[in-house]
Amino acid sequence: MARIKTWNPENQAFWEAEGKKHAQRNLWISVPSLMIAFIIWQIWSVVAIRLNDIGFAFSQEQLFTLAALPGLVGATLRFVYTFGSGAFGGRNWTIFATAILLVPALGIGFAVQNPDTPYWVMALLAGLCGLGGGNFSSSTANISMFFPKAEKGTALGINGGLGNMGVSVVQFITPLVIASSTFAFIGGNTEGQILSDGTQVWLQNAAFVWVIPIIILTLLAYFGMDNLPAAKQSVSDQFVIVKRKHTWIMTVLYVATFGSFIGYSAAFPLLLKSLFPAHIGLAFLGAFLAAAARPIGGWLSDKFGGTLVTSIVFGVMTAGALVVVYFTKQVNFAGFLTAFMVLFIAAGVGSGSTFQMIPNIFEAKEAAPVLGFTAAFAAYGSFFIPKLFGWSTNHTGTPINALYFFVVVYIAAFILNWFFYQRKNAEMKIK
Repeated sequence: MARIKTWNPENQAFWEAEGKKHAQRNLWISVPSLMIAFIIWQIWSVVAIRLNDIGFAFSQEQLFTLAALPGLVGATLRFVYTFGSGAFGGRNWTIFATAILLVPALGIGFAVQNPDTPYWVMALLAGLCGLGGGNFSSSTANISMFFPKAEKGTALGINGGLGNMGVSVVQFITPLVIASSTFAFIGGNTEGQILSDGTQVWLQNAAFVWVIPIIILTLLAYFGMDNLPAAKQSVSDQFVIVKRKHTWIMTVLYVATFGSFIGYSAAFPLLLKSLFPAHIGLAFLGAFLAAAARPIGGWLSDKFGGTLVTSIVFGVMTAGALVVVYFTKQVNFAGFLTAFMVLFIAAGVGSGSTFQMIPNIFEAKEAAPVLGFTAAFAAYGSFFIPKLFGWSTNHTGTPINALYFFVVVYIAAFILNWFFYQRKNAEMKIK
């Protein structure tokens, strides 16, 4: 493939003649690469609920911790990954970041076959899943450089939304693949594991099934993606964003939206199992709806303005969380599920709208690392939200107290968005 020597997507002639085809090709390789990263990142959210059923003896708090650890590690790695594309090139970093996912995929597949595997080993493997979480920051920073400002919201919504779909994919696919012995030969345990109800499963398949896709996507990135010459920046050049006030304001807004999406996605399977165990098969639904809503949030923001969409989102999320509390108290599954799905959808739309705002606040070279930086903080939601639900359940007997905390966060984010970007005399009035 010919190396790209110049890049100016804001030049309409260049964009139509050459830029658009390169940007679209890189986007559509980035999407499945990011999806597989999310799959590995969130694999513990579905593996954890099965461990005790196949012979492990972990406490409820230990299981919530296993589901939360990938979030902690992934969020921390995002601070490194944020600057990866700029320092090494988007293509080069995508190749590395995708290939390294083989480590947790293979490790988990072998570890879950032995119920005597120590908890610290399982915790280490859960942490290694965080390698997938780091990818989001580098992926969004990279893709943002390919598109003109007028199309960034939609492009980032597609990349982020379809990439985020990996959460629902792993939660939907896992119950299906563990029921088959297809990959049993890899670990030598062809007999699988027996659940308490006598059902035979092969939990190792939850990890082994992704090995071949990881290899294929690594090769696609190698042969099909590009390093943009204008996107190269040293870490010190990119790090100037931490001095910008609006970097921190947008971080709060994105934590409230994407942080909620990824945190609820990690915790929802365990919440269902503890509150409404008969409906555990619907664990994938919230993450699916949120991921599908993200591109819509980006598109709506390009059309009507990110600040307006974001403002509406926080109003809906506040109401949604309070309604979840109400129906949890009533032990009403239909109401609980409906309200939680509204919460998921609003979080997905808000993830797209806040990411549309950032390129309108910062110039292109700063917007790319800001996208990654805010995503790094937001990813901590994947750790803290399951931990908060676990703490609330263990100490008060119900998860609803954690939701009151989230309501306060949504109200604070609404005020920040209105004050700095939406009100008549806002400091930075943006569309």
